[in-house]
Amino acid sequence: MNIDIETLIFLLAFMLLIGVFATKFSSRLGLPALVLFLLAGMLLNNFLYFDNVELTQFIGIMALIIILFDGGSQTEWKSIRPVLGAAGTLATLGVLITSAVTGLAAVYILDFSLLEGMLLGAIVGSTDAAAVFAVLGNKNFKKRLTATLEAESGSNDPMAVFLTVALIELIQIPDASIWSTVGSFFIQMGLGLALGLLLGKVTVLIINHIKLDTYGLYPVFAMGFAILTYALTDFLGGSGLLAVYVMAVFVGNSDLTYRFSILRFNEGFAWMMQIVMFTLMGLLVFPSQILDVFWQGILLAVILMFIARPIAVFISMAFMKYTFNQKVFISWAGLKGAVPIVLSIYPVMAGVENSGVIFNAVFFVVLISALTQGSTLSWLATKLGLTDNDDKDANTSMELINLGETDSEIMQVKITKQSPAIGTSLTDLKLPDNTLIIGITRERKLITPTGNSVIENGDTLYVLSDKEDRKKAKEVLVKSR
Repeated sequence: MNIDIETLIFLLAFMLLIGVFATKFSSRLGLPALVLFLLAGMLLNNFLYFDNVELTQFIGIMALIIILFDGGSQTEWKSIRPVLGAAGTLATLGVLITSAVTGLAAVYILDFSLLEGMLLGAIVGSTDAAAVFAVLGNKNFKKRLTATLEAESGSNDPMAVFLTVALIELIQIPDASIWSTVGSFFIQMGLGLALGLLLGKVTVLIINHIKLDTYGLYPVFAMGFAILTYALTDFLGGSGLLAVYVMAVFVGNSDLTYRFSILRFNEGFAWMMQIVMFTLMGLLVFPSQILDVFWQGILLAVILMFIARPIAVFISMAFMKYTFNQKVFISWAGLKGAVPIVLSIYPVMAGVENSGVIFNAVFFVVLISALTQGSTLSWLATKLGLTDNDDKDANTSMELINLGETDSEIMQVKITKQSPAIGTSLTDLKLPDNTLIIGITRERKLITPTGNSVIENGDTLYVLSDKEDRKKAKEVLVKSR
């Protein structure tokens, strides 16, 4: 494929602009933005021939790293800690059951061998983090459900990757040992958890102590550590994606300097990567080939959504304290997205027989899943009584000034009901010297603080403080740990 530089630049600009407009209208249309990105890529396919699966796989993996880092860094540990058992079971046993049921269906529907059918099942077996974070991000579902789904989607990729790679190996090398692959799975999971936690601590330690010339470099520095976490873990034989998610959760829940800037940068970068990734994946799809698996794809998607995923959820969560309605909702929220499409490239690159059929069938399943499940989650949650009455935390924020090479920073502090500062006026707060509250957001409104301003539960404070006084200031404003 020969494309000049000017065309590539134009294509990138077109992808980003169309992607941003798509996110603007996706909520109005009731569709996940990723569907519009995929359709935009398929539309571009009529004008531009693109078949570089290696480049798409590379960009897909990089995008997953950034998306997991963004989602994990914004996940509250106190929210996911109570649901780790449920999320962990869904991320392992749940993926295994979903893959097996879908794989058996693929054997008969697509006339595959048993291993080929199981390979397709493994590819679509996991809940996709990019899709889940995007769909749940601005909805007011019950926090326990949101935490369960986010933790599951952030940690179930290793199981899907392991099953996919293992089945490709068994197809190409029939005499390969199954037990050795099972052992490697536990090694990958263990290394992913350990290295994710270790590198998360290293990231926080370095960011909090290094002094960079420009505060805009801190988000880039943090992102570099996320990519390093994946690369190092993968090099040592661990699960890089799991390591990134664990590292991100640790970083996001730590006392981090320039936290606000880092999170906002991650959010914007993650959206950009989603736009590029899904549009490129749409470019790989030829509508004529999709039509060849039209009814098979629909049937597989129906079996996956209405049979395989519910069976996996109800078996995995049989003895857990979730209501029937909650299990139904979790079953329907098993969204498919980037991970299945990225994994469907693996058989193509490995030269597996019927890899083209697998890729097209997976793409069809992902498209139907995103269209049907993603667009009806809010409606289903309302019908099942699983929404919170309170609005989701507003994204109201205040632009922070560049403090350059000074030793001061502006930190964002959320006031909760445990805060000892509730009901106290700013004049009566015992803050360290040279520490000022320069802004308060309350009920989506920005309030100019005065000495008589009284702190209320739910306030977000913007505090100007010397870096060395950050901990003292937070002890006054929030409950000390």
